[in-house]
Amino acid sequence: MIIRLAQERDLAGFLALAAQVEDWFGPMVEEPGFHRAVETHIRRSEALVAVAPDSGLVGGLLFGAEGPAYHVHWLVVSERARGTGAGRALMADATRRFVRGPGTVEVVTFGADHPGAVASGARVFYERLGFTPAETAAPGPEGGSRQVYRRAVV
Repeated sequence: MIIRLAQERDLAGFLALAAQVEDWFGPMVEEPGFHRAVETHIRRSEALVAVAPDSGLVGGLLFGAEGPAYHVHWLVVSERARGTGAGRALMADATRRFVRGPGTVEVVTFGADHPGAVASGARVFYERLGFTPAETAAPGPEGGSRQVYRRAVV
């Protein structure tokens, strides 16, 4: 698997990933705001993709690289590639490229009662990467609960 900076030609891949998780995150594929967010992150070199030789683009990450509080804005791994290390590789590359301590890396993910919390494995994923649950965040666009997860960087 190759992790690399996203390019303009990867927009279709981001949209394909978004289509797989709209039930959890709310509408994205047809939303101009999502398109703009992806394009802006790509232009700023703050978007990464995971590419598998036999499957193409299998993961995408939009990252806020302004410290000392860095932000995972969006991270999705395709259903077929979950559990293969793509998400871990994306996070490791983002940390290596963008994060300088001291500071924190933060992500807003599903609340414990959200249907996507277990099905996606997101909470367990972030906990395995050393993040800890923090304060409750505003509900997602689909109305589901959200929670901030945070990891200190030294």
